[in-house]
Amino acid sequence: MATLATLALVCLGCGQSKSQNGNAAPSVPSYAIHARPQAIEPVAGAAAQGAAGPAAVSVESASGSGSNGLAQPVSLDVIRRELTQSGTAATAGRATMTPDGLAVPPLNAPAKVVAMIEAGNQIAHLPYRFGGGHGTFQDTAYDCSGSLSYVFWTAGILNATVTSGQLMSMGQPGPGKWVTVYANQGHTFAIIAGLRFDTVALAETGSRWSSRPPDEPDLASFVIRHPTGG
Repeated sequence: MATLATLALVCLGCGQSKSQNGNAAPSVPSYAIHARPQAIEPVAGAAAQGAAGPAAVSVESASGSGSNGLAQPVSLDVIRRELTQSGTAATAGRATMTPDGLAVPPLNAPAKVVAMIEAGNQIAHLPYRFGGGHGTFQDTAYDCSGSLSYVFWTAGILNATVTSGQLMSMGQPGPGKWVTVYANQGHTFAIIAGLRFDTVALAETGSRWSSRPPDEPDLASFVIRHPTGG
């Protein structure tokens, strides 16, 4: 079980959103969120300079190691092979989880939802780092909003990384049919095809995916939104 200190690190906040050239990110495309509270996000600009290194959360991605020896997002070929080897069957309407903490897309999921789930699998076991995933989409560690930025960018929904505060006004209000985003100024996570994708889950289980409902202590403070059409 993760210590309260570890969970506090993961919930501490998400980094400043930056475009790929390092400039401030443009306005967020239409994705929606409904209200629910959670962690605390630092002042914009503080994150990308980096707080003092990665938090002590698990890293489980030897297959995603890059040439510099650091973990990288795992290739889709590797992910699909691991899903096949797990023997976990897909079901309709809701994603299922493998014993290794990967998500199997529902049989009837739209292509964008499948893309989100595959992207989430690519970084599911990468470590947490404050500001991770904000200087570049391809990173060695991701914070909460960096994780969602990667998932939404891969699905073609974003073209720049975003902070949890920006996700409070993304898309449409309320829960979506397939994707629901929870965000406040300090933390963000999503429910994608029935599974939680959350850095808090990473601290708890070693994977950003979880079949447990959200257990953030300040859940009532979060805004709830969903991507347009999702």
